[in-house]
Formats: sequence, structure tokens, C-alpha cells
Amino acid sequence: QVQLVESGGGLVQAGGSLSVSCVASGRPFATVTMAWFRQTPGKEREFVAGVNWNGGRTSYADSVKGRFTISRDNAKNTVYLQMNSLKPEDTAVYYCAQDIHNRVVVNTELDKYTYWGQGTQVTVSL
Repeated sequence: QVQLVESGGGLVQAGGSLSVSCVASGRPFATVTMAWFRQTPGKEREFVAGVNWNGGRTSYADSVKGRFTISRDNAKNTVYLQMNSLKPEDTAVYYCAQDIHNRVVVNTELDKYTYWGQGTQVTVSL
């Protein structure tokens, strides 16, 4: 049984930084691509960033390029999202997700990801 547990969300002022983490269990972590998505009320869940199995390939949404960094530590079964220069529009629930059918490329489509965490709230104030 796969479990993804996010942590690290919170409240931060605009321009500040925050890091969120996701610990995975239930299947070999190094065999899958991992990603972060986010969602605000009334909007569809959107891709934020993804990383392939060994960290050699990453992908970012245009809205976060240059500000967010995704990384993973396979020894700790953990994927991280470092968020810098945060803006109020980054406010959302952030979800980590696992693509069990792929480990080389980073898909950005929601339906490519099989397992999801419960989400962690990130709020950026003015």
C-alpha cells in the first residue's frame, strides 16, 4: 500500500521562502517519478514541478521557474519542494504525487499520476 505524506506547509509573507516535503512508502521509491501539484478552491489541480527517478531530469511550471526547486533523496524516500520569492498567487494546497508507470520522464498531466498525498496548505500573505 503506497502512502505519501506531505509536511512543511504554513504561512509566509510575500517574498519569503518555504520548503515542503513528502515521504513515500509502500513501493521502491527510486523506481518512480515524483511531482508536486497545487490546487486552489474552484480551480483545477495544476502541475508545479516534477523530478525523475535519479534527479537527473526536472520539469517546472512556467509560473514557478527560477523560484522553486524540486529535489529528492532516494535514501530517505523523500521528495522536496523549496519555494523562494513566494507570491500571494502561490497560495494553495500542495500535493505530492507518484507516477508508478514511469521513472525516466516527467509527465505534467494529472492523470499520469497514480498515488497522491493528502496535501499541505501553503499560504502567502501580502
